[in-house]
Amino acid sequence: MADEFMKGFGILMVGGLAWMTFAGWYRTPSFEGAQLTGEVTLENPTLFDQIGLVMMDVFFWFAIIGALTFWVVIPLVNETREYLDERSA
Repeated sequence: MADEFMKGFGILMVGGLAWMTFAGWYRTPSFEGAQLTGEVTLENPTLFDQIGLVMMDVFFWFAIIGALTFWVVIPLVNETREYLDERSA
């Protein structure tokens, strides 16, 4: 179980730090107004800006879904498999 926890924690940290980096680039209007949950205010985003905005969302959901997968789904599947094996024996 410790390996699933560390895999989920690693995914959460990598995805969270990458999301914070992109959110800091695209959602921070100024140095004084630093907030990671603000609106994206790009009038004419370039191709790289659009890729960055998509990657920001991808990293956010990767962190959330990846951590929940290793912390909830995989242990639940293992416990269910063990329960069914004991029940059938």
